[in-house]
Amino acid sequence: MSATGTQIPVARPLLGEWEIEAVRRVVQSGWITQGPEVAAFEAEFAAFVGAGHACAVSNCTTGLHLALKVVGVGPGDEVITVSHSFIATANAIRYCGAVPVFVDIEPEGFNIDPGLVAAAITPKTKAILCVHQLGMPCDLARIVALGRDHGIPVVEDAACASGSEILWDGRWERIGKPHADIACFSFHPRKLLTTGDGGMLTTNVAEFDAKLRLWRQHGMGVSDVVRHGSPRVIFESYPELGYNYRMTDLQAAIGRVQLARLPGLISERRRLADLYRDGLSQIDGVTAPAEKPWTRSNWQSYCITLPERLDQASIMQTLLDRGISTRRGVMNAHREAAYGEQGSHRVSGDLSRSIAAQEKSIILPLFAQMTEAQLAFVVESLQQACSASSTPASRLLSAS
Repeated sequence: MSATGTQIPVARPLLGEWEIEAVRRVVQSGWITQGPEVAAFEAEFAAFVGAGHACAVSNCTTGLHLALKVVGVGPGDEVITVSHSFIATANAIRYCGAVPVFVDIEPEGFNIDPGLVAAAITPKTKAILCVHQLGMPCDLARIVALGRDHGIPVVEDAACASGSEILWDGRWERIGKPHADIACFSFHPRKLLTTGDGGMLTTNVAEFDAKLRLWRQHGMGVSDVVRHGSPRVIFESYPELGYNYRMTDLQAAIGRVQLARLPGLISERRRLADLYRDGLSQIDGVTAPAEKPWTRSNWQSYCITLPERLDQASIMQTLLDRGISTRRGVMNAHREAAYGEQGSHRVSGDLSRSIAAQEKSIILPLFAQMTEAQLAFVVESLQQACSASSTPASRLLSAS
């Protein structure tokens, strides 16, 4: 297929009759905003990851905002994180009036380099916000230990990591247990578990969970579920400023079905990732992503690194011309105009690895419904593109 249409998308959510039936049930119930389905989804998600508490929100960005706020981040504070992440990670810090302090990613992979965090700590540091990039767990043990040594809370941006696992004290445990103070998940359609949009915060700190529930619903002191279920008249109060960060029961009903599907989705994606690794081993210079011995990725995205001789845009265009959709490597917030203003962020050290990852990596198609024939076609097309192209995109365009 030509560039006029896409034969193989980079991602595709798996939604079917079970999700349709769940939505029908909620519509017929007459309660479609935050209510009993949200409560059930929270309980099931908490049990799935092994957390004491789970609080559903409208999306992961609002979740990150609340998580940073609840651990004490406020105006003038600093939060150590990576620039190499979707811009929402850094934006959530600025929503608190705080300053993102960017450190570089590790030499191999796309996660924060724990060895660079200590040098970024100042008296203004109020939190460390680590990212499990593309579903691959970061070196959480080292980051949590560092946070505890310095008395700094650690928040996990686990937007991509539903179902990912980490080896913790000799046991495989799911991201979101949580091992740090709070973990924040996304249910955007690009994620394995989707509710259309939505998010979840998990924690073992009851006081945090109570605050999150208060703030997500305008600061209302009594929830809708409690008020509507009471045999006596209750007048709610608003003891402090809150937000409209709620999840609907329609979303939660879909999420409950998706959560039941999740282990099977991960199993299939891991199988496809193995096929990718085997196929890509035949392409000279292309580096496939790899799990460390203590990680099990959910393979939310499959991001390869190109050799220096190949031009990222040229390879992506060649694949698109064959009907294969791709995405460039993960963005860097500090390179965007929104972060060009004075005081919007601080850089600790050098971000050269983050920049190289953005410019030399490509996210290939990966979704549970992907066939082996489609995957083989992607590998074959990539091999042909790499063999034919050492030419910069500008020369290709001028020659066409």
